[in-house]
Order: sequence, then C-alpha cells, then structure tokens
Amino acid sequence: MRIVLLGAPGAGKGTIAKLLTDYDGSVQISTGDILRGAVKAQTELGKKAQGYMERGELVPDDLIMEIMEARLKEPDCEKGFILDGFPRTIPQAEALKKLLEKLNLKLDKVINLDVPKDVILDRLTTRRTCSNPDCQEIYNIKSKPPTPDGKCLKCGSPVVQRADETVEAITKRLETYNEKTAPLIEYYEKEGLLKTISSLSSEEIVEKIKESIKQ
Repeated sequence: MRIVLLGAPGAGKGTIAKLLTDYDGSVQISTGDILRGAVKAQTELGKKAQGYMERGELVPDDLIMEIMEARLKEPDCEKGFILDGFPRTIPQAEALKKLLEKLNLKLDKVINLDVPKDVILDRLTTRRTCSNPDCQEIYNIKSKPPTPDGKCLKCGSPVVQRADETVEAITKRLETYNEKTAPLIEYYEKEGLLKTISSLSSEEIVEKIKESIKQ
C-alpha cells in the first residue's frame, strides 16, 4: 500500500503506521526519522539539513523533498510506504504529487484520523518517553505504564514527560495543526483520495484502512 496518514498530534498515526507495516510489509516513513537518519549517516543532504536543525530553523521544503526522494528510491519501499505526518502543508502536498509522478508512483489513499480534542489531550499529557536517545520507548501512565519508579521496561533509563506534551504546549500544537495541516483534508478530498476514520480503536482503524484500499 502507498498511503498518507493525516491527523492531529496524538491522533495515533505512529501506532497505526506500525500496525500497517506488519500487515503487508510497507515501510513507515516520517520526516523526523528520515531527517535524523540522513544526519546520522552524514550524507550530503543530511549535512545540509543538520545546519538548519542546529540553528533551530525549519528544514526547507526543497531539501525535505530531496531527502524524501532518496528515501522512496530505497529497495524496502518497493512493497509500499506509509507516510506518517507528511505532508504537513499544501505546498508539501503539491511537491509530493510531483515527486510521485517523477517516480511513476501513485498514492492509494490518504487516511484522515479524526480524534476529539479531549482524547488527544488525555493521550499526550499521560504520555512518557524513555530518556535514552537510543531507546525512546513510549509509555502511557494509564494504558502502558513504565516501572513503578518511572523507569523504562526495555533499558532501565528514566522516562520523562516531553516539553511539548504539557497541556499548554499541546494546545499550541493543535492550533498550528488546524491552521497549517487541516487544509490538506480539503486538498486530498478534491483529489479523490481522502478517507476519514473516526474510530478510537487501533484494530478497527487498521481494518477500515485495509477495506478502503481494497475498494
């Protein structure tokens, strides 16, 4: 499958993407991961991106698209890919469309995960992340708690609440999403690719995505 997952921060895009990779071998691709990967590998594009990231600036769209093109050409993408949280803006969506045409590829679907704000706030404010940069396992103090003394079950490092997962920070992130990314819903609706799913059950969402791709 070749799909884009849209949804506000905390909508569950990463969880759904992981479940879908188990289904048919498609690879999960997030811009954060490929940027970090390019920087770590010290590719020419990675070195360029690193400069922007170290200055606290946004990596320009044209550079992101070059890194995305390199990623989509890798052999593991032949079975399919799941774009997790990309594109974020209309210009990125238009650039992605041109890139896929260039690579002779087409999107099967764009899935919009529609989750109520109160659920997102509850999910993100109760989320904790392993502080070990090589682990980064994610926990939830309600549904998937770490050890009683707040340690990672995998590597034993302390788990922490990220600075962007306080109520104030999340509210700001949701405002940014609604302003910049929500217009993509209308864009992909016009393209005839959009499927909105409102379920909160990961298994149910995955089944609905499979059904919509088979249609």
